Amino acid sequence: MKTLSVDHLLGIKYLTAEDIHLIFETATQFKEVINRPIKKVPSLRDITIANLFFENSTRTKLSFELAQKRLSADVINFSAGQSSVQKGETLVDTVNNILAMKVDMIVMRHPYPGAAHFLSQQVNACIINAGDGTHEHPTQALLDAFSLKEKLGELEGKRIAIIGDILHSRVALSNIYALKMLGAEVRLCAPKSLLPKHIESLGVMVSTDLMSTLNWCDAANMLRVQNERMELNYFPSIREYSQYYGLTLERLKQLRKEILILHPGPINRGVEITSAVADSPHSIILDQVENGVAIRMAVIYLLASKLIIPTT
Repeated sequence: MKTLSVDHLLGIKYLTAEDIHLIFETATQFKEVINRPIKKVPSLRDITIANLFFENSTRTKLSFELAQKRLSADVINFSAGQSSVQKGETLVDTVNNILAMKVDMIVMRHPYPGAAHFLSQQVNACIINAGDGTHEHPTQALLDAFSLKEKLGELEGKRIAIIGDILHSRVALSNIYALKMLGAEVRLCAPKSLLPKHIESLGVMVSTDLMSTLNWCDAANMLRVQNERMELNYFPSIREYSQYYGLTLERLKQLRKEILILHPGPINRGVEITSAVADSPHSIILDQVENGVAIRMAVIYLLASKLIIPTT
C-alpha cells in the first residue's frame, strides 16, 4: 500500500507532489463511496478522532465530521468557547487531557499561525491542520486543486488566478503551494494593500487589474475580504472594493473565453462575487463542498493507516 511521506498534515509545504496525487487517487475512490445508497465504510472503526476548533467554522467542521463518520471513526467534538480554555488552560494541557481518553488523531483549527506544528511536537498523536490563523489551510487547497483537476484535467500549465484578500488568507498560501507543486501558473490579484510584501518570491505573478487577470486565467478562486482579521482600513469602502474587484456576470460576459469560478466560503454575496455568478454554470462552488468530504476522508484514511500499520 502506498503511504504519505508525512505523519501529520500541517501544511501543503510539507507534502510532495506524490503525496498530493495519492490523496487525489484515494479521494476519487471515496467520492464513489459517498455517492452510493450506503455511504459508510468500516475502514476506521478502531480510530478515535477529536475535532478541536478554537475558531468559528461551519463548512470545514461539518465536512471533517461527516468524513470521519463516513469512515466509521469515533468522533469527539470540542468547542473552545465552552471549555476550560476559557479558564486559562493551555493548548498542550487541553490536548493531553483529551489524549488521556485514548484519542488517536486530532483535527485542529486555531487562530495562531504555527499552532498545529507546535502541537505536533508536543503530543503523541496525529495532527491535521484545519486552519492556523493566516498561515495555512491545507485541506481547502487540496479540495480546490482536486475540483480544478476534475474540470480541467492535469493542472500542469493551467492558469489559475487567486483574487481578493490575499494578505489575510490562509487559503491563498496553501493554494499557491499546491498549485505550484502540480505545475500550474498562479497569478494573484488584489489591491496593493491586500498583497503581502515579497509574495512574488513564491513563484507567482501579481496584478492589481481584475479584468486582465480574468482574461489571462482558466479559473478564478475568489476570496472574501476578511474583516475580522483587519485592524486597519485596507481600502476606502466595501462599495469601492466591490466596484473594482467584485466579480459580476457583466465582467464574465466581457471575457474572450469561459472560466471556472471557485470560492472557499463563506461568500460575501455582492462584495467579492455576486449571487448571479456564484449560482451560475461557471461556478463549481458546490463541487468544492462535495469534494471537501472526499478529500478529508482521503487525508484521514491515509494518515490513520500509518497509525494502524506502522511503516518499517
